[in-house]
Order: sequence, then C-alpha cells, then structure tokens
Amino acid sequence: MCIRDRYMGIKMNTELKMKKLLLMGRSGAGKTSMHAIIFANYPAKETIGIGFTVDINESKFRFMGNLILNLWDCGGQDRLMKHYFSSQKETVFKNVEVLIYVFDVSSEQVEDDMRDYEQTIQNLSQYSKTANIFILLHKMDKIHNLEDKKNIFERKKADILAKSQGITVKQVFPTSIWDESLYKAWSSIVRLLIPNMDSIEHSLKEFCSICDFDEVVIFEKSTFLIIASYDNKPKKDVSKYERLSNIVKQFKLSCNRLGTEINGISVKNSQFTTVIQEFTENTYIMIVVSDPNIQMAAIDMNIGCAREFFKRNSKSEMENLLFNWGKDK
Repeated sequence: MCIRDRYMGIKMNTELKMKKLLLMGRSGAGKTSMHAIIFANYPAKETIGIGFTVDINESKFRFMGNLILNLWDCGGQDRLMKHYFSSQKETVFKNVEVLIYVFDVSSEQVEDDMRDYEQTIQNLSQYSKTANIFILLHKMDKIHNLEDKKNIFERKKADILAKSQGITVKQVFPTSIWDESLYKAWSSIVRLLIPNMDSIEHSLKEFCSICDFDEVVIFEKSTFLIIASYDNKPKKDVSKYERLSNIVKQFKLSCNRLGTEINGISVKNSQFTTVIQEFTENTYIMIVVSDPNIQMAAIDMNIGCAREFFKRNSKSEMENLLFNWGKDK
C-alpha cells in the first residue's frame, strides 16, 4: 500500500536545541576512546594510541537536524577533578541535560572512584537538579568468564546506586569498545534527548502495518546510533540492532577508507528481504520483510514516498520524525 498522500499539515519548529552532555570518570576509564568511536568514527583498534584528556574537551555535534549535542569530555586526573569540584564547579555542572559517568570495572582504586562519583553527584544535584544520569561500567571485556561478568556487574551496580545519595540513575550499562554494548548504551542515552519518542515509535508501528513490513529501524547517519525501531515479532536477540549498528558502521568506515560511500544495502533470501537506505539528510532506515509477495520495488516506493514527503514538508530533520503515520488513517 502506498503512503504518498497520507500525511499533511505538520507544523514545524526550526529552533536549534542545545543539549549539554557531561562525560566524566577517573583517568583511564575509557571516556575518550568511546567518545572517539561513537562521534569521531574511530575503529576500536585505533583508539589504543589516543592519549588522556588533559582538560575539558568540548565538542558540538549536530544530531538529528536541530538537536545539537554539546559533549563535555572531562579529563579524570586527580588535579582536574579537584578543580571541577571547587573553582570550576558552576561552569562544569550548570545546565547539564545528561551525565554519563564511566567506571573502569577493573579498577583497583575503588575508594577513589566512589569518592569522585559522590562529589560529582553532589555538585550535579546542586546545579542541574533535573539532569538524567547514566552509569557505564566499562571495559567489561577484561572479565572473560560470563558468570563472573554478570556477578561483578551486579555487585558494582549495587555499590554505585548505594552511593547515589537518593538521586535516580536512569540506567547502568555494562560496556566495552569491542562489541555492540557501547552502541546499546549510547543509543539509549541519545534517545532520551529526542522529544516525543512515544509518537515516533507509534509511527513506526503504523508504518509497518500500512506497508506490511516486519521490522523498521531508523539510524542516525553519522554515528549509526539507533533512534527508533519497531518489530512486529518478539525479538529473540535483544541486542541484534545494536550489533547490526556496529557492523554496518565498521563496513561504512572501511568503504570510506577506500574512497567509496554506502548508498544502500540489500539482502534477499528465501526467508526475508532486508533493505538499508539513506532515508533523510541525517538518517538511514532499515526495512525487514518476510512476505515473499512484497517485491523490492514496492519497498523502495514506500521508502521513497516517505522520503519525498519529508523533503516537501519539512525544514528540520528533527521535525521530520515527529509525525504520526496513522493520524489520518
């Protein structure tokens, strides 16, 4: 079924929205490496040579059109942490939208780690009371036994939450630069900053229903983080989209190094058809179809109709996604 003429009269807002993200943790926790992988497109193996951040590295990334991520990567050396908690505390902790605090799960300086975390929480609660807090227990790849990994994560998570002084922590993630866990964590973080996510996810559900698709996923174009997804069948592999995000991004980087770019990927076999295409200026879309009667041309047409609709009616990428597929159904 074609969706060309279903959506009209969407009101747009082109005002840029700046969101301050504070990336903190002690020196050597892995903050700058994950920053480089997610936002600077470094392959994991090339982060080994990245030096320590020796001050505050402030970067701005245009994400989803009119959303600007203002990322403060704060060096974690003792002398710097002391400045953050004294002479610089208002500058560092004011107007924070999200705190991402990174712990090295293999660190032997547990008391120092907890001390700095507690002081961070105290200052954040003073200057940015409504900030959202995410904890990343990083370098989980250093723990090889799966049962040990699970037990250590749960124990450290409980210890950190106990030191959070009653402040709500949105989520605690186990992460590593060597697998999809980093994409899972950061996708969850940035989705929090996108307004009307419930409407977006409902829209994807309607899109699947209208077009008889099984799954649809929207990725941010530069980072390949997952913006939204819908699957009309329960997922057996809960991390499959994050794994795919990691794989496709690495393939995209490999193509870039060879001087080529990905315009799209199509995979077809006897069980399903998968299509990944550029969707809008700042997004990719993935469609999965199991119905053998739905031809590639029909998939392309429906994606194209949606894409053209956005070009005709939108001034801002963020507002492109704030539509309701089923509003006029």
